[in-house]
Order: sequence, then C-alpha cells, then structure tokens
Amino acid sequence: MKVARGDRAAVQECIDRFGGLVWSIALRLSPNRSDAEDAVQEIFIELWKKAASFDPVKASEKTFIAMIARRRLIDRMRSTGRRPQHTSLDDAAEIAVNDHERMERSVEAQFAARALKTLKPEQQRVLKLSIFDGMSHGEIVEATSIPLGTVKSHIRRGLAEIRRSLSGPRPDPGKGAQA
Repeated sequence: MKVARGDRAAVQECIDRFGGLVWSIALRLSPNRSDAEDAVQEIFIELWKKAASFDPVKASEKTFIAMIARRRLIDRMRSTGRRPQHTSLDDAAEIAVNDHERMERSVEAQFAARALKTLKPEQQRVLKLSIFDGMSHGEIVEATSIPLGTVKSHIRRGLAEIRRSLSGPRPDPGKGAQA
C-alpha cells in the first residue's frame, strides 16, 4: 500500500478508490448521516496510521480497508452505548415518531430480504455485493469474474423482481408470517 510509504498523493488515491466502500459501511453502521461523515474521517486517519500493517498475502486492500472501517465503527458504537443519553421532552416526541418510522422501514426491509432470497443465487450475490458492500459494477466484475453486461442484467432483473414481490399483497408480520 503506497499510503504506508508516506506518499501523500496515495492518500487522495485511496480516498478516491475506496471512499464509496467506506461511506457505505459508515452509513450502514452509523445512527445518522452526520455521525457517518465523522466516522469516515476517523476511518481514513486510522488507515493512514495502520497502513504499514497491510499484508497483501493476508488480504486484499479492499478487505483490509473494510475491516479497519468496520472495527472503527464498532468502537464508535460501543463508546456511544456507554455514554448516558439525555433527551428533552420535545425531542422525545420526535424520537417516538422516528421510532415508528424506523419500525415501518424495518418491516419493509424484512419483506425485501425475503424477496431477495427468492432470486436466483447469482442475482442474490450480485445484488448483495452492490447493495450491502457498496461495490460498483466494475468492482463486482473484478470480484466475481462475471461479465459487466451480465452484472448489470442481474442487478436490473433482480431489483425488478423484488419490486414486483413488494408491490403484491403481503402477510402481516405480526400474524406469524412464514419467512
């Protein structure tokens, strides 16, 4: 890793190349967008400090960066969990509304996860790499050796199938719906 050699231009290259990956992980593991922005800065500082420990025999650069990002975000979640939370009465009312919205999104996410499981394995794999890992189409091609056109087709057809599943009637999750 060029960053480990102290090459300042390499830092910008690292941010350009892996910023999307770090950002997607931070968004997924942070309570809000502002916290995710702070976390991304901390992650790249941590990468600068730990770049010398990168070993290409053990993992790819992408895996190394994702692991540092994940560890930093878990540390942030743990430290936040230890701090007492103070909420005003006005904020409490807003939190209740947000919790209700979050619960509705959670139910929607459960339906989407079930719909994802009904797709062909190759469609599931490509969609998971795109959505959960934040990989671009080109990165998916590199990771899977699937041609670019096929990657795009799997994503397009998989999302269309999920949309169809979600637009149909759904069982009430509180009534013992089958997964």
